[in-house]
Amino acid sequence: MDVSRSRRVIVAGAGVAGLCAALAFARRGFSVDIFERSKKLEEVGAGLQLSPNATRILGSLGVLETLRPLAVAPRGVVLRDARTLDELGCVPLGEAAERRWRAPYLVAHRADLQKALLETAAAQPSIQLFTGAAVAGFEHQDQGITVSLRRSGTVEKQGALLLVGADGVWSALRGSLQPGQPSRFSGELAWRTVVAADSEIGRAFAATGARSVVTAFLHSDFHLIAYPVRSGAAFNLVAFTPGQRIAEDWTGNADAALLERAMRRTAPTLARLAREAGPWTAWPIHTVRPDAPWTAPGIALIGDAAHAMTPFAAQGAAMAIEDAETLAAFVAANPANAPAALTAWERTRRPRVAAVARRGAFNHFAWQAWGPVAFARNLVLKTRSPEKLAADMDWLYGWNTEIG
Repeated sequence: MDVSRSRRVIVAGAGVAGLCAALAFARRGFSVDIFERSKKLEEVGAGLQLSPNATRILGSLGVLETLRPLAVAPRGVVLRDARTLDELGCVPLGEAAERRWRAPYLVAHRADLQKALLETAAAQPSIQLFTGAAVAGFEHQDQGITVSLRRSGTVEKQGALLLVGADGVWSALRGSLQPGQPSRFSGELAWRTVVAADSEIGRAFAATGARSVVTAFLHSDFHLIAYPVRSGAAFNLVAFTPGQRIAEDWTGNADAALLERAMRRTAPTLARLAREAGPWTAWPIHTVRPDAPWTAPGIALIGDAAHAMTPFAAQGAAMAIEDAETLAAFVAANPANAPAALTAWERTRRPRVAAVARRGAFNHFAWQAWGPVAFARNLVLKTRSPEKLAADMDWLYGWNTEIG
C-alpha cells in the first residue's frame, strides 16, 4: 500500500460522530476526507447532554474551548415528581462534577456543538469536508479499502486505509455489515421543542426551579427532560411517550394531542407546556440489534450507525464521541494491521456500550414507573444522599479512553 493511502481515512457523515472521528484521526497524523450526503449542513435535532466522559475527549480534540461559551454547565440533575413538582433526588454537577470526574458536565444545542466541531476541523489542514457527496459502495483490498463516491452525478473511486461509517441511525452503510437488519422502531416517540427563556412560557417554566439544572419530570405516562441551552437563553424540552411509528427522520409529524393527553394529569405548569410550548417535533426512537457487527476489513461503523440505542441514559452523543476517539487510538496503535485493530476495538467497546444501554433501559423503567414501584423509587431517591447518587455515575462519567 502506498504511504498516502496507508495514512488516509474516509469518513461518511458530518454529524457529531463523523466530525469527532475526523479530529481524532487527524490528531494522530492521518489525513481525513469527510463526505456528507447533504448539500448543506443544517441544524437538526435540538439539545444534548455532554457528560464528563464526552467533554474530556472534546477537550483533547480542541473543541471544548470553542463550545463552552455556547453551552451551560448545569448545577445538577434534579428528579421531580411531575404531578407535584416535589424534588425526589439530585445529582450534583457544576464545579462538583469537574472536581469529581475531572471534566465539566455541559448541556448545549446540537447546532452549537456541530458549529464548534466544524470550526475546529476547518483549522486542521489534514481534514477536508465535501458536501453533496455520498458513499455509493466500497471494495475490500488486501490492505485498506476502495470507496466509490457519488458527487455531482458522477461516481469516482478513492483508496484509503479505512472507511468510517458515521451516517447515523438510518445509516446507508449499515446494510453492508448488517444485511437485512435495518434499525427498528422502539415504540417510543421523543417530542422536542425549544422555548425562549424570556418568553412568558419560558419564565413560567423557570419558576419550577429548572433555570440552571437538568430536570427530569417523572410520570407513569411519560417523562420530560428539560435544561437550558444557548448560554441560558432558551430551554430545551424533550418528552418521551409511547407512540406509533412515524416518518424516519428528524422532523417526523405526529399529533401533539398525544403528548397533551399524556401530560394532562400533571402540575399546571407542565400541562401548560404541552399546550403552549410547541410546535413540538416528534422523533421516532430507533435502535439497532445489539449483537450486529460494527466492523469488517477496511470499514467501521460508529455512533448510531453501529449501535443506536434509546436515549434514556443521555449518552447518545457521548457514545459517538467515545467511539471516534477510541477507534482512532486503536488504529493508530496498529496501522500495519488495521483489521486486527478494528477487531480489538469492537471487542473492547461492546461491553461499555452494552452497559450504557442497560442503564438507559433501567432509567426508562424507573422514571415511568407507577403504583408500588413508583412509591419504592421515590423512597429510595429521597433517602440517598447527593454524594451517593453521584457515586452511582462514577463508572459512566469517570471513564477514560486508555486502550490498555
